[in-house]
Parts: sequence; C-alpha cells; structure tokens
Amino acid sequence: MTSDIRKYALDCGFDAVGITSAAVCDKDGDALRAFLKQGRNGDMTWLAEKADRRVSPTALWPEARSVIVLGLNYAPHTDPLDIHGRKDRAAISVYAQGKDYHDLVKKRLKVLARWLVESHGGDVKVFVDTAPVMEKPLAARAGLGWQGKHTNLVSTKFGSWLFLGEVFTTLELDYDTPQPDHCGSCDLCVRACPTGALDTPYRIDATRCISYLNIETRSHIDNDLMARMGNRIYGCDDCLSVCPWNKFQVPNTEPAFHPRPELNGARLADMMDLDDASFRQVFSGSPVKRTGRERMIRNVLVAAGNSGLTNLLPGIKKLLDDPSDLIHKAATWSLDRLQHRKL
Repeated sequence: MTSDIRKYALDCGFDAVGITSAAVCDKDGDALRAFLKQGRNGDMTWLAEKADRRVSPTALWPEARSVIVLGLNYAPHTDPLDIHGRKDRAAISVYAQGKDYHDLVKKRLKVLARWLVESHGGDVKVFVDTAPVMEKPLAARAGLGWQGKHTNLVSTKFGSWLFLGEVFTTLELDYDTPQPDHCGSCDLCVRACPTGALDTPYRIDATRCISYLNIETRSHIDNDLMARMGNRIYGCDDCLSVCPWNKFQVPNTEPAFHPRPELNGARLADMMDLDDASFRQVFSGSPVKRTGRERMIRNVLVAAGNSGLTNLLPGIKKLLDDPSDLIHKAATWSLDRLQHRKL
C-alpha cells in the first residue's frame, strides 16, 4: 500500500513524497512555544491563537494516524539575486511570480486523497499552507529534507525550492526515516540575511525578516529596517538562493510557476501608479494579491527610497497625499531618503 501511494503521488505530478506518523512530536511543539514566548511572531497573532492545534497532526485531527507529505519543485530558471542590481525594478519572491501555488497543489492533493480512499479506504484531510500545520517539521520527519539554518526545508535533490502539501489519513502506513542535517559548518544563509533576522542558526526572528515586513505586517516599518529592504517588495529569497545545495536543483517545468511578464522585474515607477482597480487586475490569481494595494504601495515606496534614483521623486510626491496613513508615512520616508542621497 505504501509503495502504491508513492507511485501514485509521483504520477499526480508531485516531485517528492514522504510519509511520517501523525503522533505528537514534543520537539516541534516545544520549538513553537519558545518562538511564540519570545514574541518572534510579531503581528502574526494567528500563530498563537491556533498554537494548540498546530503542535501536532493529532491535535488538529485526533483520528489521523499517518501524514503523507508532498513536495512540488519550483526552482527558478535564473538567479533570484540578479534583480537586486536593477534598482529601478521590483523584486518579487520566486514563489509568487507565477500563479498561486495553493490552487495547483491543493488540486493535486485532492486527486491523491480521492484515489487513496477509493483504493485503500480510510478517511483523509488535505492541507496546504493556510491550515495550522507545521509543514516544514513534518516534511523533515517524512524524510524530504531537513530544516536548514535559515529554518526552511533543504533537499539534497531540490535545494531550497519545494512547495509543501499534506494528506492526513487514518490509515497506518510505513514511515520514512528522517534525513540527517547536512548544513555542516556552512552559514551562508545566516550571513546573507539583509536584516539580521537569522540571529542564531536554525532560529528566525520573524519581526526582522523581510518576508514578514513586506507581506505580513500591516504597520509602518522601522526606518532602519526599511533602509535594508532594498527593492524587495514582496518576500525575499536571499537566504534560500545562497544555499550550496541548490547546485543540485533542476529548474521547474510547471508552466503555472513560470514568471508572469508583469511580475518579472516590474518597474517601480509603474507600480507606484497602481490604484485599487489596477492592483487587483495586475495581481489577479497571484499570491501577491493578499497584501492589498495599501501594503504593496508602501513596499514600492520603500524600494523607491532605497533606489537612489531621483527620477522616481515625482511618483513619490504624488503619494504624499494618499488617504492611507501607511502610504503617507512611507512616501515621506522615501522622499526624505532620496533627497538626502541627492545632496
């Protein structure tokens, strides 16, 4: 049965599959509680609110016995760091440049789950990212890789580029053996973080992580952190990109994950002109849409302020009168930073 599941999962289009027990893992629960106690979740209050359900699969679904963890390769075709040299352009995380991965992953999970019930019985539930599931620890337990010093999953075959999804089942399956940690003495990811969010290997302070700052927080960002964000307007791939295990990666072949032209190196000047309607149109079907126009324009203004390009001043000045206080504050900071550089 377990062998059949692996084969069918690959036939469904997944690139990696591993199976682990749904039983409680005290180590994972302890790590989550310590993370929350130190306030490293910042504005992500939903992490604390559902912590009791997040600590283990059986806390979320008591009937679960096994977890099938699936990975889908989204490795880029070009170096994600190259965009940082183009100061007039917006850097969007690799995972968000194509169509929303949630839709594709969930669709394939449902196909696998339906086949599993029809072929082998039991009950199932499928999850991808948005549910209170500790995906990376589960993937590590299922043998898909290990959590590196950047806290993300690392695979010897796919590097740092795997989307994850899970099928919880009441069936008792054969479990995979976790992989050893292959990071060794390497700390490239720690040193690559522009804001020092990886203050200790294997531990992240989300409140300093650029992906948190430009996606999660709805507040004004501290001046010092804005100055370190460069042209990253949605997410950050720096710690992922420098991992040496990426040398084994194979660029993804899924058309849905290929960059959309309007999201691949978009001009900051153009993005500053987006109103609500044009924002929704440009980012339709994209994970970026979840930020909303207000936070996106804030992020674009931060990138403009960091660009050193005075030709962006007219666009910044127009946004000083935006009714959003968040945008007004970002425009004020951006204008001051560019004018100071001009002097």
